[in-house]
Amino acid sequence: MTTQSIYTVTGMTCSHCVNSVDTEVRRLPGVTDVQVDLPSGAVTVTSDQPLDETAVAAAIDEAGYELVR
Repeated sequence: MTTQSIYTVTGMTCSHCVNSVDTEVRRLPGVTDVQVDLPSGAVTVTSDQPLDETAVAAAIDEAGYELVR
């Protein structure tokens, strides 16, 4: 079962920011696709199963940004 979740991330200002978030979130188990929209801060994550929001927040934190909860 494929699931899609949309998260809002703050602090991204450039394409390097987008790449950092994309790279870290893709490392989460089960993630099959990540789409980052810089202007809105929306991060759309497609995965094989529902993701733990804490794990997503940790990945985004590792990239240097913050998940809006």
